[in-house]
Amino acid sequence: MSEIRETLFRYLTMLQLIPRSPGRVSTPVLLEKLHERGFRIDTRSLQRDLRDKLALHFPLVCDDSSKPYRWYFDRDFHCNLPALDVPSALTLVLAEEYLKGVLPPVVIDQLAPQFRDARRLLDDLEGNGLSQWAKRVRAIPNGKVLIPALFKEMIWQVVAQALMENRALDVTYLSRSTEQEKQFTLHPQGLVSRHSVTYLLATVNDYDDIRQFALHRIKKAIISSNSWRESTAFDLDSYIHNGAFGYLDGNEDTRLVANVAPQLAWLLTETPLSNHQTLIPLENSEWQRLEAVVPNDQQTLSVIFNPVVQMAALKQPFYYARFPALSLG
Repeated sequence: MSEIRETLFRYLTMLQLIPRSPGRVSTPVLLEKLHERGFRIDTRSLQRDLRDKLALHFPLVCDDSSKPYRWYFDRDFHCNLPALDVPSALTLVLAEEYLKGVLPPVVIDQLAPQFRDARRLLDDLEGNGLSQWAKRVRAIPNGKVLIPALFKEMIWQVVAQALMENRALDVTYLSRSTEQEKQFTLHPQGLVSRHSVTYLLATVNDYDDIRQFALHRIKKAIISSNSWRESTAFDLDSYIHNGAFGYLDGNEDTRLVANVAPQLAWLLTETPLSNHQTLIPLENSEWQRLEAVVPNDQQTLSVIFNPVVQMAALKQPFYYARFPALSLG
């Protein structure tokens, strides 16, 4: 009985480890991952499981165009383990609605089976009226959002593989400054999605500085035969915090002080500017005194600027001051 249970759990684990098309997993990598999870199996037994067991009952495909062979499921294959419930399905629908305006279609397509399952579940709930969910659910972006830049699905697959497996990339890249295609060997260090563009952060050739490469300008990409070089001094959070994407105006945070109207005070109570924020009622007034520690970058200041203009238009007393960050107590 224990051997049967061991085999069953191994099959379930293999189903979790094999990706849908266009993803691939090679036999040696799959064997290594099974060993990491404590399963005792050799290469020949693994190949027999894949070919003679799982492939008979699941849409499992072997890519034998090169060695080692690589395995994947049909793109439309889906497996509901565990089964979706209604709150989870609605969460997925909202996530899809929101992400469509943020991430490129190639990236969204990676989650298409999960989104499709969520919609199918909600469509089938005719008995309780939830079949009308499509008329009742929307995700609205904050402000005008540009349509995400498009790039090829294979570019995403190769970039994701290189980033996760610490591999170098040989790319053909369209330079915006010269409007010409150039060839580089990139050493991926991070990936950032900002507004409508997804950026690969990488060092180039033998240089050590981090550069940003928009994925939609990568015209060709293959795994390089060159060894990947890690940038040991690179930290993604520090890179972002230091203004790589936020147009930093200074290294220190800023203390914002302003008198705000009741409507704005209510909004900031529900959705604060930062974790360090206070709102204190002003004497003999419906207005409140706002104090908050915020990042000192242009993006933050542009968010703050609009309410300040509104306050000025109302001809109410206010002031906006910038100081080094202080403890607000």
